[in-house]
Amino acid sequence: MAGVGLRAAARRWLPCPGHGWPRATSSSPSCSGCGPPGPSAHCPGAPRPAPAPAPAGGSELSAHLWTRYQDMRRLVHDLLPPEVCSLLNPAAIYANNEISLHDVEVYGFDYDYTLAQYADALHPEIFSAARDILIEHYKSLLMKIDAYHYVQLGTAYRGLQPVSDEEVIDLYGGTQHIPLYQMSDFYGKGPAIKQFMDIFSLPEMALLSCVVDHFLGHGLEFDQAHLYKDVTDAIRDVHVKGLMYQWIERDMEKYILKGDETYAVLSRLVDHGKQLFLITNSPFSFVDKGMRHMVGPDWRQLFDVVIVQADKPSFFTDPRKPFRKLDEKGSLQWDRISSLEKGKIYRQGNLFDFLRLTEWRGPRVLYFGDHLYSDLADLMLRHGWRTGAIIPELEREIRIINTEQYMHSLTWQQALTGLLERMQTYQDAESRQVLASWVKERQELRCVTKALFNAQFGSIFRTFHNPTYFSRRLVRFSDLYMASLSCLLNYRVDFTFYPRRTPLQHEAPLWMDQLCTGCMKTPFLSDMAHIR
Repeated sequence: MAGVGLRAAARRWLPCPGHGWPRATSSSPSCSGCGPPGPSAHCPGAPRPAPAPAPAGGSELSAHLWTRYQDMRRLVHDLLPPEVCSLLNPAAIYANNEISLHDVEVYGFDYDYTLAQYADALHPEIFSAARDILIEHYKSLLMKIDAYHYVQLGTAYRGLQPVSDEEVIDLYGGTQHIPLYQMSDFYGKGPAIKQFMDIFSLPEMALLSCVVDHFLGHGLEFDQAHLYKDVTDAIRDVHVKGLMYQWIERDMEKYILKGDETYAVLSRLVDHGKQLFLITNSPFSFVDKGMRHMVGPDWRQLFDVVIVQADKPSFFTDPRKPFRKLDEKGSLQWDRISSLEKGKIYRQGNLFDFLRLTEWRGPRVLYFGDHLYSDLADLMLRHGWRTGAIIPELEREIRIINTEQYMHSLTWQQALTGLLERMQTYQDAESRQVLASWVKERQELRCVTKALFNAQFGSIFRTFHNPTYFSRRLVRFSDLYMASLSCLLNYRVDFTFYPRRTPLQHEAPLWMDQLCTGCMKTPFLSDMAHIR
């Protein structure tokens, strides 16, 4: 089994005594091309020791390169005063597409990890239950892939053991690239690769890694496809048998987060005349108890339509499944559904009947969900709704981005990359040695920056400089994204979100590496004059 575009692989999993829930390692980060940091490793946030000057009689070009290097070091330091950090707000909403909330009349919501945010304590429960269930044509790799279908070297694992870059390249025919036909289909499941897309994937990834590691460690033969199916079925059974629902219902204070904020969001929208609806795959009894805990016994009066056990994503594409009404006890009724009434509960159905009965169409509808495929993709691409993605991991990633170490590491990395690009015209022997030392330093910087997020997989949004496979889908399928629904409380209900203009490579913005290398002042044009 191969994992692609990892959204939530945020730790390296190690089995606890008795093969329990894995714990995250705190080992020093290592990465392809640099290895674990040793005594000589430098902190990206601190000035790097000055290189030894060119030896007497050495190349003047070599000395020139080191002079440029030191000039840039000083410039980067001057560009980043202490107050430059903490610029990003973890509670902000980020826009991929321009959208004015003034034009949104109808708000729709998923339930799990959208209206209801769950604590991390839920993951060990799912892992342990699925492990117990498991007891009674894939390559078996868990890895991270970028937006262009390239494996990020240093992020491939078989079980709990890292797979060498050479083996990964050999497995894919001498390249890091994964062919399109092997990649995930529209809903994240391909013939040879499955994309893990949401928080619920964490226990599944952990269990897969532990089971594969157990088989390999004990020299047991196994068919990867069978193992993957058994683990996936075990995780599914945790949901189908209602085990997860039982844990949450028994201790909602432990498992449900930000309930007060969910109520504040919903009541604020209703007070401003917005219409609300809920479409979830969860059963009514579970949703009812959770909403009573967060919102109160009259929660259904906030929603114009409530649909449970909707069977997304087929709810959005299959017009054959009719709506069924539930009574107060959750029992199915036999009425023909000719309208969707406020305060009533409906089961299953399909989006085509939903659109016909409500006439809620196009960009005046904004729907929030945590799964890009099951919740958002069809709504944006097929039906023209506006969409908002709930990405809980965003809050932690922004806090890391706001650190001084990250800012200095990234800025110097960009500057050094620009310097390498422009100074590669120097090809004498000593200059090549200088350039080689810069390449090595750049790789070290990349590995340290990656490890700030996670030693094994790095950020869920980037594979070094490229967006991840997940990040690319996030931009494609969501107008807005945020860490939690409560972020809406920071904005007026008529607020307009404007996405930042992202420069294309052929455009001429003030890129950090261009600024740091002096490209905007064109000091190196004579060096680059031969390039056409």
